[in-house]
Amino acid sequence: MPHAGPQSTPYTRGLHELGDGCFAYLQPDGGWGWSNAGLVVGDGASLLVDTLFDLRLTGEMLQAMAGPTAVAPIATLCNTHANGDHCYGNQLVQGAEIVASTATAHEMADVPPAMLAALNAAEGELGALFRHFFGAFQFEGIEQALPTRTFDGRLDIEVGGRIVELIELGPAHTRGDTIAYVPDAKTVYTGDLLFIDGTPIVWAGPLGNWVAACDLMLGMDIETVVPGHGPLTDKSGVASVRDYLSFVDAAATQRHAAGVDAWDAARDIALEIGARPEFSRLGEFGRIAVNVDTAYRSLDPSYAGADVLQQFRRMAEIEGFLP
Repeated sequence: MPHAGPQSTPYTRGLHELGDGCFAYLQPDGGWGWSNAGLVVGDGASLLVDTLFDLRLTGEMLQAMAGPTAVAPIATLCNTHANGDHCYGNQLVQGAEIVASTATAHEMADVPPAMLAALNAAEGELGALFRHFFGAFQFEGIEQALPTRTFDGRLDIEVGGRIVELIELGPAHTRGDTIAYVPDAKTVYTGDLLFIDGTPIVWAGPLGNWVAACDLMLGMDIETVVPGHGPLTDKSGVASVRDYLSFVDAAATQRHAAGVDAWDAARDIALEIGARPEFSRLGEFGRIAVNVDTAYRSLDPSYAGADVLQQFRRMAEIEGFLP
């Protein structure tokens, strides 16, 4: 089957066949927790790229993949990074080797599912805040299935006679971001190195590393790009993410040099973003609070930024929501 290409693939929930044995599982609207995954089918074996945020969603995805995986069972699962919306469903992919970068494997233990379950169930402001972001997901009963194989830098995986290149490009979004590149299909699964129509969030940084990751992808022989969140794209989507990150990096660096407080800088830059047509359409624009905090931490290792709870409060405040 010829490759479908990103323009001809609708942004609808479910499994989409891209051609060349590649599939994308998409979850609109791509906001908090609504992540994408991928499937690469070879001769008698498949590679799954990421699971979803809870067991129900992952189970529905695996059922949607039952056709292609009936003749090519999932032999390998690659987690692109440690955020739960890309790995909390691992336990349902029984019998597969789970592969991730070493940094990702270490980071997975930082936020166990039980922690998010407790936050979503909390009373008062804390619970209301976290339910605003993650209330659609069920974290109870999830047992983390951690990687059984790790790598640093790069690892080539054979998938039923074809090669998928796992390339570690973090730290950026998280400490160990990996892309899965399928050369014979000119397709790449980027994990959260790409948010399309949503604002990238830089938990780890530095922002310059993420810009470099985008530059690397722009230099690759790719036609179809499956982002971690949002609709399918091509190199134009990679360039858009790069442009946003470059803008924020420069704007934050300028304010840091002028001695502006990070929170004040974030609110100021948010106003600038709102006035720029290429950025103002992005969802989850409150993530600028985290991005500026990360930029300041990268510029000054002694900088003590906001804790995670305060970061979520700030994002909610910028977006006009507070419990």
